Amino acid sequence: MADPDVSTQSGGYDVELFVDPPDYDLICTICQGVLRCPVRSACHHIFCKKCILQWLKRQETCPCCRKPVNPNLIFVMFKLSKSIGRMKIKCKNEIRGCSDSFALSEQYCHSMSCQYELVPCRYRGCRAQLLRRDLDTHARHCEHWREPCHMGCGTILTHHTQAQHNCYKQLRQEYEARQQNHRTIAAALQRKMKRMQCTMAHMRRQIRLICESLEVMDDLHEVEEEDLGESSGSSSGTTPSNSSNS
Repeated sequence: MADPDVSTQSGGYDVELFVDPPDYDLICTICQGVLRCPVRSACHHIFCKKCILQWLKRQETCPCCRKPVNPNLIFVMFKLSKSIGRMKIKCKNEIRGCSDSFALSEQYCHSMSCQYELVPCRYRGCRAQLLRRDLDTHARHCEHWREPCHMGCGTILTHHTQAQHNCYKQLRQEYEARQQNHRTIAAALQRKMKRMQCTMAHMRRQIRLICESLEVMDDLHEVEEEDLGESSGSSSGTTPSNSSNS
C-alpha cells in the first residue's frame, strides 16, 4: 500500500461520482481514486500519471512491489483511458438537485450547461453566486443590470432608466449635442483663422517696412557714392594749377 502522506494527494477521479462502483483494477493504488490518465510502469502496475510522477519525486520505487521505476519508462494507456471515459458518472451538482448521468468524457460539456451549476452574475460589480437556472430571474432584479437598448439606438440602460427610455428622444438629444459640438468647433476654428489672418497682416506690414528700409538704405548708398565721386574729381582738377604757378 502507498504511504498515507502520498495517498491523500488525489490525482484520480472520486469513486463516489460513478453511477456503478468501479472495478478494483481501475483504482489507483496511490490516491485510491479512479485512474486519471492511466500509465503503466515497467513492472506492469498501473497508476494515475500525476500520482506516480509525484511519488517518484520522493522515491524511485514502485509503491506496489518496491521495484525500481524509471520515470522515462512509464507508458500512457490510451485504450484504458478511453474505456474509463465511457463510464457513467453522476453530476457533481447532484446535491443541488441535478439528477443527470452521462459519460465521464462529457463532464466538461455538461458542466457548461448544467442548470444547477453555481455561476457568478454576468454583470460587472455584482458578486452574487447563483444557480445557472436562476440567472434570468436574478437579472430582472440585479441592481448592476446593464444592457444596450434592444431597438438599436445604442443607449446602455439600467433598471432605473429602462422605463422612461425613449429612443427618438434619446437620438434627438444626441443629435442636438453633436450639432452644438460642431458649432463650438466651427466657432473655435473661425477664431483661430482670424488670429492667423491678423498674424499674416502683421507679417506683411513688417515685410513692407523692411523693404522700404532697404530702399532708403540703397538711396543713401547711391548718394554717398555720388558725393565721393564728385569730391575725388575736384581734387584731381586743382593739383596741376598749383604745379604750374610754382
